[in-house]
Amino acid sequence: MDYLLTEEQKMIRDLSRQIADEKIRPKAAEYDKLDEFPADIIKELAKSDLFGIFVPEEYGGMGTSVLSLCIATEELSKACGGIAVCYAASALGTFPILLFGTEEQKKKYLPDLAKGKKIAAFGLTEPAAGSDASAIQTTAKKVGDHYVLNGTKHFITNGGDAEVYTVIAMTDKTKGARGASAFIVEKGTPGFTFGKKEDKMGIRASSTRELVFTDCKIPKENLLAKEGMGFIVTMKTFDMSRPGVAAQAVGIAQGALDHAVKYSKEREQFEKSISTFQGIQWMIADMATQVEAARALVYSVARMVDSGNTKVGKESAMAKLFASDVAMRVTTDAVQILGGYGYMKDYPVEKYMRDAKITQIYEGTNQIQRNIIANHVLKEQIAK
Repeated sequence: MDYLLTEEQKMIRDLSRQIADEKIRPKAAEYDKLDEFPADIIKELAKSDLFGIFVPEEYGGMGTSVLSLCIATEELSKACGGIAVCYAASALGTFPILLFGTEEQKKKYLPDLAKGKKIAAFGLTEPAAGSDASAIQTTAKKVGDHYVLNGTKHFITNGGDAEVYTVIAMTDKTKGARGASAFIVEKGTPGFTFGKKEDKMGIRASSTRELVFTDCKIPKENLLAKEGMGFIVTMKTFDMSRPGVAAQAVGIAQGALDHAVKYSKEREQFEKSISTFQGIQWMIADMATQVEAARALVYSVARMVDSGNTKVGKESAMAKLFASDVAMRVTTDAVQILGGYGYMKDYPVEKYMRDAKITQIYEGTNQIQRNIIANHVLKEQIAK
């Protein structure tokens, strides 16, 4: 389909595709096997200015565009969802500063993030607080002109490799979700260390680590927005970032579909290619239709965000929900089309299937997305 992309967006697509084909695809299996952060590829992305496409020009970027971020993430994910999420997760950690940072905070952090000199991460999830963000136990106590952080975050993408972290901590536990606040914490701050690196099923090229805060002292100037706004910072950040997760899912699905189509033309059974069998054709038709429908929804929601629409919670959740479910279905069907070969690591589709699964889980499970969507729809009906 023609999505009426601008010349700049087409350039971003073509550049991302070139990096994916030349730099990522040849190394995807190796990074997956070694469970290693792709520092050399992150440098390539930085050289190509792709970290600047979601940062305004006045802070060294190319102009805020969630659609451009989605286009780049999709292309990178066609080659490797794990490497792509290292890039996209930096955007997740950057969005809170873009949305809620003071001018001083933006000038301090955004230029290096826009140039890829530093990457970012977002610290919300804890051992006892996943879908229930109000249950976080990490605390931030104000002492004089500093805050002192104590607690542990886990499952943090880019943990240990990022230099800038947006961290959600409780400044007043008695207020529940309204007692959470958001802070910028820099790697190397005394009292801020890293714990276990997770051994994951998929997206193994990305680092997923614990963040450990032990009497970690940060200046009061590192508070984002105001005390008690941590939950709002989180929700508004997810409204902006969920289309990026959805784009990752679309890229993974498209990558798996491309491999399945190629294989179906080459594989022969009963003296003809399996692509001539109606059963295979119908699977490919369904897979292609689902991917295109997911892409259309993702791009549409990204355009809503870029238009300045601040009420996109329902649509962002829809994009993430639909695209990630599509990714799981399409990658599973791709494995089926390859048959026994699809189950082997000699072929890449089993990796696409493993990588797809996480898109149904992080940044809010798909069950939580359904809750969000239903709440919005029911409220809209009451309003009418």
